[in-house]
Amino acid sequence: LMSPPPWLVVVNVMLGTVTVSLNNSALNPAIPAFIAAFDLGPVLASWIMAAFMASMGMTMPLTGYLSQRLGRKTLYLSGLALFVAGSLLGALAQSIEAVLAARVIQGMASGLMIPLSLAIIFSVYPKELRGRVTGLWGAAVMLAPAVGPLCGSLVLEFYRWPALFLINVPVGLLGLVLGLKVLPASEPPKKQPFDLLAYLLIASGIGLLLVTTGRLQTLASLMNPVNQGMLLAAFSCLGGFVWLTLRRRFPLLNLRLFNQSAYRSSVVIAVVQAVGMFESLLLAPLLIQLVMGYSAIWTGLVLLATAVFASLFGQIGGRQLDRKGPQGTVSLGLLLTGLATMGLGLITPDTAIVWVFVLMAVRGAGIGLSYMPVTTAGINALPENMVTEGAVMNNISRRLCASLALVLASLWLEFRLGGSGFNHPEQYASAISDVFLATGGLVLIALPWALNFGGESVAESTAAEPS
Repeated sequence: LMSPPPWLVVVNVMLGTVTVSLNNSALNPAIPAFIAAFDLGPVLASWIMAAFMASMGMTMPLTGYLSQRLGRKTLYLSGLALFVAGSLLGALAQSIEAVLAARVIQGMASGLMIPLSLAIIFSVYPKELRGRVTGLWGAAVMLAPAVGPLCGSLVLEFYRWPALFLINVPVGLLGLVLGLKVLPASEPPKKQPFDLLAYLLIASGIGLLLVTTGRLQTLASLMNPVNQGMLLAAFSCLGGFVWLTLRRRFPLLNLRLFNQSAYRSSVVIAVVQAVGMFESLLLAPLLIQLVMGYSAIWTGLVLLATAVFASLFGQIGGRQLDRKGPQGTVSLGLLLTGLATMGLGLITPDTAIVWVFVLMAVRGAGIGLSYMPVTTAGINALPENMVTEGAVMNNISRRLCASLALVLASLWLEFRLGGSGFNHPEQYASAISDVFLATGGLVLIALPWALNFGGESVAESTAAEPS
């Protein structure tokens, strides 16, 4: 039998991962609807998003082990089936407990699917073609979070909130049927022992860290002994995981991947860009609405422009990666992102909104040229049997660092405002400016890793393999 064309594999993987990304952001405008339907307070309402993020973060570390035991195809389709089941539960939910259970199931499914999607694409394309393919995949994944809130708002105009869960079901079922036919067959299972203690440590560490960072919105919350204890426990668990893992012959997550300098550089750059993306999602609405006095629709348009430019330039970056390697493209992307982010730090309440559009579009172009290309180049540098683990480690590193950076930014804003709230636009503009300038500087600091990217020896690649 002839194998299905590789592009069908990409279409199938995009059906799953784009649905996950789109659904998560589409639920944002529905939070007031949940509050009204179940008479929620702000803390319980925040768990509609937090439950998803925490369960996804706690499931991701299992992906490498499970893909070796079950095979990528079986695990990916199991994750997609789980996502459909969670969506059905959400659509039929009659209580907030059922909604939260649905979000936990969706998060667990996403934790399995998102790292696997890149590994599956890599398995059907040679290294010299992966840049343009992941550029296309990355374009869709970057557009989804920007388009999601608009889609969610449109659905809520005509239907009630259960429809936001229900629309995932036909797309998920299509992905399952297509996946059974087109995804490459699962490789033979490896009977590697499961390190339960290591999993409990990293799952507890990630879960505690994500939950606690969600609670740290003010300086007072940072002083709360419960939050401090949770942070201490999170870092202790993560530290214990690292200590234990480096002593295991068959680790749950192979931290020796970071011995490979191209992979290590790619994660540093991806983390820095992820921090910049999350910071901008926090700061852009504050800048446009509270400082400059424009309505929320302008925020949506600015973020959409950023996502469109990121998607367009992601495809250019992917093609350039295949032709000329990562150094030039990724370095240019970091330079554009860093300078545009610092430029946003110079915006004042009197600045014309067009300059925010220009700078955010340039940021998007920079992200497109560097984010997916450097991730692809870093995973390309690993041996083929470590691709899934490489994608998992990249995802976990980005999400944890971006969550911590968001907390630091929020706390800095409150510290600079000194309790004066939004009553002093100049002071608020100055506080936002500080964070934009610091974030842009952080992006530029990563430039040496991009300029020195590549040139690693084969010995360095094999050093990552457990002995």
